[in-house]
Amino acid sequence: MSVEKKIKSASGWGMLIAIIIAFAVIIAAFVLSVIGLASAEDTGVPASPLYGWGLGLSIAAFCLIWIPVSGFFTLQPGQARVCILFGDYKGTVRDEGFHWANPFYSRSMGGNASAEETTAEVLSKSGLSLGKQISTATKVSSALSTKISVRARTLNGEILKVNDKMGNPIEIANVVVWHVADTAKALFDVDNYEQFVSTQAETALRHVASIYAYDHAEDSSDSMDSITLRSNIEEVSTALKHELTQRLAPAGVAIDDARLTHLAYAPEIAQAMLRRQQAEAVIAARKKIVEGAVTMVEMAVDELGQHGKIDLDEERKAQMASNLMVVLCGESEAKPIVNTGSLY
Repeated sequence: MSVEKKIKSASGWGMLIAIIIAFAVIIAAFVLSVIGLASAEDTGVPASPLYGWGLGLSIAAFCLIWIPVSGFFTLQPGQARVCILFGDYKGTVRDEGFHWANPFYSRSMGGNASAEETTAEVLSKSGLSLGKQISTATKVSSALSTKISVRARTLNGEILKVNDKMGNPIEIANVVVWHVADTAKALFDVDNYEQFVSTQAETALRHVASIYAYDHAEDSSDSMDSITLRSNIEEVSTALKHELTQRLAPAGVAIDDARLTHLAYAPEIAQAMLRRQQAEAVIAARKKIVEGAVTMVEMAVDELGQHGKIDLDEERKAQMASNLMVVLCGESEAKPIVNTGSLY
């Protein structure tokens, strides 16, 4: 496993001044050498060998000075550069600003022929427009650069159809906020860390969705303490973040946050589940009504029987309780029948 090593690079401003001075000296030497040779030719006096050496050295220096010029680079806040010298990892520069480093440091990781062929084949079969294919290919190629972004990024996952703990098909999607924590692992231990993050985010979401039920009613234990996808968003998000942290650690990627953005039943069972939820709501409402009606009937019978004001036998109490339950639990308005005679 690779480990990031932080290094410091020289300031680009000092080297820029030195190169400007060197340019001035080279141009001055070239001009003086040309003037000296021209004047010697006009006067017919043999030219000094120094003019020839000066001309040759100034031309050679002018050609060679472009090598240190290629060592300049800039880093914006939230960027880092991985320094690789002839295949040997030297370290990572994380300080923003204008820098100068060894001009022989690689500026790209090099192309992977198999990866490029696979990408081209996928793009050709994807049916994307030419503009989208170019955009996708650019993203793939930019991942091979030694200049890497360490800013927080957002991955909006596509809606996936998976089976929950009880085997019911559901639709689920997530959003992942991540950043590169170890640049060496990101570039050297995986082939393409951005593609690796995308693949592992989908795999982790499928795994988390399969170990939890969608709702409490679907759990075989029927325990309200069990974690479900719909009722325990925070716990599910924590489990998803932990899963992603473990899966993406080899790539040097840290997870800042992971959340569900979409959760629903699959279309083929959505109507059936909607009817089940409606039935559960009706049952819960009926249960509440019955509990309240029983309490009210008990209170009415107790109040009427207090102090001996109205003496009701068991049969009349049962009849009153029955009538009150019908009135209190009925959906339509009750229409009482007034009895002006005896009950018997």
